Amino acid sequence: MNDESKVILLVEDNPDDVALTMRAFKRSHLMNPVVVARDGVEALDFLFARGAHANRAQSPLPTLAILDLKLPRLDGLGVLKALRADPRTALLPTVILTSSKEEQDVVSGYQLGANSYVRKPVDFSEFVEAVKVLGIYWLALNQMPPWPSSS
Repeated sequence: MNDESKVILLVEDNPDDVALTMRAFKRSHLMNPVVVARDGVEALDFLFARGAHANRAQSPLPTLAILDLKLPRLDGLGVLKALRADPRTALLPTVILTSSKEEQDVVSGYQLGANSYVRKPVDFSEFVEAVKVLGIYWLALNQMPPWPSSS
């Protein structure tokens, strides 16, 4: 699978954090396409090819979902719960990337099936390094699960 086919879904409502994450990807030389969903409902619409994203019904799932917790319309834990409840997305590698320091968020994230929980570093160089490590692991080293057939 080449980099162009390894799409990243970034679920983040804060435009500054989106820009920061995109800069960190660029600085880390991660050239994968990134789709940004600005809230939990938009993320699920993208993944399940509904609403404005109905035209992508035959498109493959992203290789990685990076999920903030504090989102409008449907929070990150609600998104994660919906992902894990559907056989099409139950195995989608999902990393929570959030500024939340709440222990209950960490516990809930893992209970709902997050593959990883990363607190956003405040320092930009630390943030770039965290994104680089995430990218190397999830996009280059991690063995993806087999996707269920769409039948």
